[in-house]
Amino acid sequence: MSPSTVLLLFIAVYTADGFREFYITRCDFNSTDPSGITYIQSYFYNKLEFIRFDSRVGRFVGYTEIGVKNAERWNKGPEVVQSRNEKQRYCVNHVGPYYNGAVTKSVKPSVRINSEDPSGGSHQSVLVCSAYDFYPKHIRVSWRRDGQEVKSDVTSTEEMADGDWYYQIHSHLEYTPRSGEKISCVVEHASLKEPLITNWDPSMPEAERNKLAIGASGLILGLVLSLAGFIYYKRKARGRILVPTN
Repeated sequence: MSPSTVLLLFIAVYTADGFREFYITRCDFNSTDPSGITYIQSYFYNKLEFIRFDSRVGRFVGYTEIGVKNAERWNKGPEVVQSRNEKQRYCVNHVGPYYNGAVTKSVKPSVRINSEDPSGGSHQSVLVCSAYDFYPKHIRVSWRRDGQEVKSDVTSTEEMADGDWYYQIHSHLEYTPRSGEKISCVVEHASLKEPLITNWDPSMPEAERNKLAIGASGLILGLVLSLAGFIYYKRKARGRILVPTN
């Protein structure tokens, strides 16, 4: 499972007569191996990229008329040699701390299973296995039924970014329950030494358990209040004096 690509960026901006020209220098990498590191320098004019140097290509490439002319000139001059050397100076010499500080870090997912009402189809039940707050992005979620991986009636979302470096994913299993079966959600991730297996407890859905707990609490409270009222009434009754009437 490969870690996410990391970019090192440098942006320079120039303005003249209301127009904006800038270039972006970046390093793309997913390891510290120099063969997997790419140095890219892109030049823009009014948000349009017109020329680029890519270390994988080894020369400048133009995308507009002026870009093509500059690429032809720079590829014959010292500019192309200097850009080729920049991969080593700018990228290879600096990716180590970034890779060790960010890419190799991982956070274990939190996993839970819940049931949903089926929207249709031939199956009676739907289970949803959700994995939250994991990093890096790549993850595998699968289902097992009585120890065998389920291949059909399974749909999963893409890994969704939370906006804080963490991700979440949801996998749906449509099935028809069988007595005594065991259904499990299996999560594989770079942060885990072995797959994380979460078993589904079909005894009662979480929502039903919550309703039952609330109802039981209300019943107990009602009994306590009734008993307290009864005791109070009995004590008051003992203190009364009965006066005969004609």
